[in-house]
Amino acid sequence: MSQITTASPECLPLLAAALSAAERGWHVFPLRPGTKRPALHGERTCTGTGPCAGGHLKWEQRATTDPDRVRATWSTAPYNVGIATGPSGLVVVDLDVPKDNSNGDAPCGAATFRALCERAGHAVPTTYRVRTASGGQHLYFTALSGVRLANTARTVAASVDTRAWGGYVVAARSTTPAGPYEALCGPETLPVPGWLLSILRPTPKTSQAPSMAIAGQSSRYADVALVNEARNVARSQHGGREAALFRAARALGRFVAWGDLPRNVVEQALQEAGESTGLTAAECRSTLRSALNWSIAHNQQQRRAAA
Repeated sequence: MSQITTASPECLPLLAAALSAAERGWHVFPLRPGTKRPALHGERTCTGTGPCAGGHLKWEQRATTDPDRVRATWSTAPYNVGIATGPSGLVVVDLDVPKDNSNGDAPCGAATFRALCERAGHAVPTTYRVRTASGGQHLYFTALSGVRLANTARTVAASVDTRAWGGYVVAARSTTPAGPYEALCGPETLPVPGWLLSILRPTPKTSQAPSMAIAGQSSRYADVALVNEARNVARSQHGGREAALFRAARALGRFVAWGDLPRNVVEQALQEAGESTGLTAAECRSTLRSALNWSIAHNQQQRRAAA
């Protein structure tokens, strides 16, 4: 039987938001009023009592769908609502707004994600979404059963991050000094798109080196990939040019890391393709340097882990 609690008027909207999320099976925990920071104690100040009697529990472990615990918590203070994405079975795509867009050409996360969807041959999914305090968007997707995804930053593209296990998002109706979080559409949450899952899914580890035949195929595939990616950049439209260049460099960086393509060949091909769209030489160099450095380091690390 649910506990009867008395909440102040300022707590009621946030209590309702927390209960609504919990009813959907989303695990919630309190954030400090007016902020995005967890309101729970840290490990250094843990007294080892209550929920932590068996050892310190972090916010992801203490997030709950229990309506009694939700009422007890949100009746005491107007806590913002955090949703632990991993335990909730969610993958949330964070479409950010560029922090520094002085030249006006850096695309926002929403525009980049729309271009990626179009490239995959699909419309932007009409899943549940929330406008963030900064003017960005959170797109909520249900995770694939049996696949444990982690958070990502710039793995999908610039200004497109994801939250899964180890991450959380601020729920609608929460408010920070930058503004409120507002639901933009109905409650339906769609499965994570297959093309996006293929990017986010952990790379399977292999215990043996590829044969010479496979290595040769890889080299030929790299040459084809270089041509295709350069063509995609050259065909990109205003507003999506830098995103297309970034994504192409990220995709080709793995071939540089694997020794299938020289870095200078990739840089020259993509530099020419980027400049042909109207980007300046400096803009192309900056984007290529950032994307290639990350992709090469990321893929070399994965290769070492698989060895």
